Amino acid sequence: MRIKVCGMTELEQLQQLGDLGVEFAGMIFYHKSPRFVLRTLTGEQVKRAKLKVYKVGVFVNASYDEIMNHVENFGLDLVQLHGDETPRFCEQVSEYIQTIKAFRIAEDDNIAWKIKDYFDACDMYMFDTMGAGYGGTGKKFDWNMLKGLDIGKPFFLSGGIEPTDAAAVKEFANEPVAKNLFALDMNSKFELSAGVKDMKLVKKFVEEVRG
Repeated sequence: MRIKVCGMTELEQLQQLGDLGVEFAGMIFYHKSPRFVLRTLTGEQVKRAKLKVYKVGVFVNASYDEIMNHVENFGLDLVQLHGDETPRFCEQVSEYIQTIKAFRIAEDDNIAWKIKDYFDACDMYMFDTMGAGYGGTGKKFDWNMLKGLDIGKPFFLSGGIEPTDAAAVKEFANEPVAKNLFALDMNSKFELSAGVKDMKLVKKFVEEVRG
């Protein structure tokens, strides 16, 4: 089970993630986020650091040029588009770098309909919880909504995953839809404060979910 820890803002913690067996580190480039990475880190610092994780840049309705500038400055490995990006825009970005398109799921959503135009436009999907604004809500959507779907593309499972969720994640992993489950995405439930992770909780969860 691959793990992505999102909302990283500290260089030391970015370096620690790889030692914990985490594969992906998310850095948020949305200025309205309390975890806006440019408040605390520069691209030069991140590029110079010897990190053992893939760096994922999270963007919300950013321009193509803005995304590409940060890809270059931070040495990003993947881009996560978390806004209202069109399939064509996702396709443009994915021609240059591996691209994750995030979908915010509401209770009455038809997920198959929501994702259908993006199949050829991105490399992976992410399923997160719909909130009043963009970005994470710290709340779960009903994972049962994914059951029975043939998604056909690797996806990240996101939305309020908690330190106590290892058993629920393992149960979900037995569902047929989970054959495409690429990684878990964790954020606010593993924090001491916005952007500062409780690395002991991260370590414990990684061990439990893989145990």
